[in-house]
Amino acid sequence: MKTGIYILLLSEICFEFIQADIKPEFPKEEKESNFLERSNISISKEWYHHKNISKPFEHQGFEDLTLHNFTEKTANFGFNLYRKIAMTHDNNVIISPLSVSALMSVYMMAAKGETHRQIVKGLNLHDMKDRVDHQHLPALFKQLIGNITTNEEFLLVQGILSFIQKDFKLKESFLNLSKQYFDMDFLKVDFENLTQAKLFINQNINKMTKGKIPGFFEELDRHNKLVLVDYIFFKGKWVYPFNSKFTEIETFHINKYRSVQVPMMFKSDKINSTFDENLRCTVIKIPYKGNAHMLIVIPEKEGDYISIEDHLTTELVESWLGNMKTRKVDISFPKFKLEQKYKMKKLLQGLGIKRLFTCSADLSHLTDHEYVAVSQVVQNAVIEVDEEGTEAAAATASEITAFTVPPVIKVDRPFLFMIFEETFKTLLFIGRVIDPTEM
Repeated sequence: MKTGIYILLLSEICFEFIQADIKPEFPKEEKESNFLERSNISISKEWYHHKNISKPFEHQGFEDLTLHNFTEKTANFGFNLYRKIAMTHDNNVIISPLSVSALMSVYMMAAKGETHRQIVKGLNLHDMKDRVDHQHLPALFKQLIGNITTNEEFLLVQGILSFIQKDFKLKESFLNLSKQYFDMDFLKVDFENLTQAKLFINQNINKMTKGKIPGFFEELDRHNKLVLVDYIFFKGKWVYPFNSKFTEIETFHINKYRSVQVPMMFKSDKINSTFDENLRCTVIKIPYKGNAHMLIVIPEKEGDYISIEDHLTTELVESWLGNMKTRKVDISFPKFKLEQKYKMKKLLQGLGIKRLFTCSADLSHLTDHEYVAVSQVVQNAVIEVDEEGTEAAAATASEITAFTVPPVIKVDRPFLFMIFEETFKTLLFIGRVIDPTEM
């Protein structure tokens, strides 16, 4: 199956000087030993490789911070961000909360004071038992990514590309920590030569996204000093694939007045599903090989997806999963491919992350220059869903109940979807399909 999601997050850091005639003086390299001694934390090998997901992060003041409540809170951040996008877009949506969280965690290491506090609160992590500093969350993120990317049954690759103006100086401490927690290397470019810089950056992005996003940058700003690009690549296979022989062109009802013809996949399978009486929607779970699954939420009536979006929380998803029953069903599900690109500055500001994008941003863990701000965060996402799955054979005869007519689930109207990694309940992607024929 070609089920792939390719996400890019871009962040441009720009210089702003109070007086037009001031020329930047680049600081000399310094060891910053005091900062490292003050802020660097030691994490044991046993902690990194510990597989007990209920074990707390054992560092002073963080006894209650486990991977489970970390992923639960970042999932709720993802739902909040999704709602911001959904409110301003009437069409298809696809985002990766995991990717946004990764980039914000980098800024957490760079920020101090109110700038740092707003990022923590925006990520929904402000009510942790004790104060969250700029390294504990990146450390948890590293542990999470390290665990879920080692799953050999699906492909999940996540990383951050860093492009820095050739004569721009970052603090040695930030370079060390970004390497430690995010395995970041900083590639030097000359933003004064925009054509060459854009070609170099786009080539690297294209390579890391397996050729799915060849020309991410249409333009660059010569005042850029640092560009961070977070990429995430997912490719999963259904445990039980759809048989392509049964795929037929059928009607998908966008609303009461408009419909489109789409290739509709079909299979008869044992599916975990539930019906939410309050929100009037059917929720089905289709597993990927490996510990991952797609949740598909189908409103009972066309257009009711908006009320469902308003109620999305980790608690709601947990209730759906807890109420699911396994039953034999005939399921029809559309093939689709979506691509969406979002400028997220205003969306993140709407979640309270405001100072990061202003001249008053405190990024003093990043550089000694005072007037540095993030100009924009952009995400580009592509998802492809089709019939193919794992090489496993179709359901055995014992899974077929003779002489019964299976219930029918037909996804022929707008729906929501979420992709979760199951071990740590990590929300990898969330989106909605309004029109499967539109990119």
